[in-house]
Amino acid sequence: MSSTYDPADFPAFAVTVDLVVLTVRPPNLEVLLVRRAEAPQKGRWALPGGFVGPSQDLADAAESKLVDKTGIRVKQAHLEQLQTFGQPKRDPRMRVVSVAHLAMVAVPSEPELEGAAWHTVGSLDAAALAFDHAEILQAGVERARSKLEYTTLATSFCRSEFTLAELRSVYEAAWGERLDAANFQRKVLATEGFVESTGRTESAGPGRPARTFVAGRAELLHPPLMPPGAL
Repeated sequence: MSSTYDPADFPAFAVTVDLVVLTVRPPNLEVLLVRRAEAPQKGRWALPGGFVGPSQDLADAAESKLVDKTGIRVKQAHLEQLQTFGQPKRDPRMRVVSVAHLAMVAVPSEPELEGAAWHTVGSLDAAALAFDHAEILQAGVERARSKLEYTTLATSFCRSEFTLAELRSVYEAAWGERLDAANFQRKVLATEGFVESTGRTESAGPGRPARTFVAGRAELLHPPLMPPGAL
């Protein structure tokens, strides 16, 4: 290292993690947002997250923020790195680069964190979100929709034991389209390892009790499940 190197010669720079935490409450796809209690952009809705410590690993930071900001533990969610956002003026305080993460969770209880609430994605006003969080949210929703086509991650939105109607509702909420129940059931059951029968049934109202399933061992879908309007 050069003896003339001085960290003070460089502008302040920070790294954050922001979390797109999605859940499904039929018929809606919902995202968890937190009301900002401090400046900048005090009072606006924002994705949960925070600054990464100087000795903190990115994955550890994302897991820590998920627990601290939402009360949701990693074992309750699918968590993956989404995308990096680094537009120079995205934060008025300093140059801040955000490593966004996507979390998919089954229907949780209401958030315990003060100022946090679930919001229906389709009814959100993008202009009401802090910083560039509308752009991050859009990227997270698009990633989730894409993942549902070729992976088995739709089960991440379901309780541990679920019916095929509940699984279908995940796709309908994420894609914003109604699916034919019989066709959906045929495709799911024909895909090896997607779901496994529990051998039990449950009644959710009038009609014949529905069979229940758990997530299978497969991670990818062959062939993929596609939205009705896809080519």
